[in-house]
Amino acid sequence: MKIVIINYGAGNIQSIMFAIERLGYKAVLSSNSEKIKAADKVIFPGVGEASSAMKKLIESGLDTLIPTLKQPVLGICLGMQLMCKSSQEGDTKGLGIFNVDVVKFSNKVKVPQMGWNQIYNLSSPLFSGITDNEYMYLVHSFYAPLCNEAIAITDYEVEYASALQKDNFYGTQFHPEKSGDVGEQILSNFLKM
Repeated sequence: MKIVIINYGAGNIQSIMFAIERLGYKAVLSSNSEKIKAADKVIFPGVGEASSAMKKLIESGLDTLIPTLKQPVLGICLGMQLMCKSSQEGDTKGLGIFNVDVVKFSNKVKVPQMGWNQIYNLSSPLFSGITDNEYMYLVHSFYAPLCNEAIAITDYEVEYASALQKDNFYGTQFHPEKSGDVGEQILSNFLKM
C-alpha cells in the first residue's frame, strides 16, 4: 500500500511517520502531485498558522490538487481546518471540502486548548472499535463548529466538531498519532479503508 504524507512545510510529520511504522506500514513524504495522486491513502498534516500554511499550499499547487483526490484523505489538526471553507485565523480562505467555517475560541477559556479531551457521538467507520468518551490529544485555538459533516464531538466552552467526513475526505482536530493506542486504532482504521 502506498501511503503519502503531504509535505508542504507545515506539520509534525515525524510523529505521524513513526505511528504509521508502529502499525506495520511505510509512508513517504511528498509534495509531488503525481506521487500524491498515485497514493492509496493520503495524510494531510498540519501544525502552525492557517494563512501561512495555505500560502504554501497555493505556491505548490496543492490547493487545487487536494480537493480533486479520490482516495481516502485524512486531514489532521490544521490539515482538517484547511479543508474547511475558511478560517478566522489570518482571515484564510480554505479548500472548501467541508462546508463549515473555522472560528476562534472566546477569551473566556484558556487558549489554546491543549491536552486531553473526550470525543463522543462517533459516527463513522473511522471510529470502528472505538467507544464514546475516549480521550484524545488536542492543541488548537480555532475549531470547526458543529455541522452536518461532524462525525465526532468534543466539548470545550462549546460543543464543536472534533472530526469531519465528506465522501473520501476525513479530518480530525485531535492528533491520532499522539493519542496512544486509541489514536493508533483510528489511524489503522483509516489505512484499512
